[in-house]
Amino acid sequence: VQLVDTGGGLVQAGGSLRLSCAASGRTFSNYATGWFRQAPGKGREFVAAIRWNSGSTFYLDSVKGRFFISRDNAKNTVYLQMNSLKPEDTARYYCAGTVLDGGVWYYSRSERYNYWGQGTQVTVSS
Repeated sequence: VQLVDTGGGLVQAGGSLRLSCAASGRTFSNYATGWFRQAPGKGREFVAAIRWNSGSTFYLDSVKGRFFISRDNAKNTVYLQMNSLKPEDTARYYCAGTVLDGGVWYYSRSERYNYWGQGTQVTVSS
């Protein structure tokens, strides 16, 4: 599976951006996608995740109500709509994919994802 994440850019605080994560290659029925971010000098942080078959979504507390993750099965693409952006949202954002095995899914743990995009930079100015 290859992932290409796009849509980053420079935006003023309060603005919006929509990130896209397009998947190609082998597809799986029990698949999930997550978004992570990493700011300079900090570790990789979970942002949001979605199960493809059920549409269940999960969010980092600090982005709830501002960020929305969705998927388009026909396009094999996941979106992250980011609204009311804050300077502290500045980071490089990565999409990641994993095949679920039916057990407990630790969606916020980056090591549980097998496929990664190259990242897209989001910069929010104050």
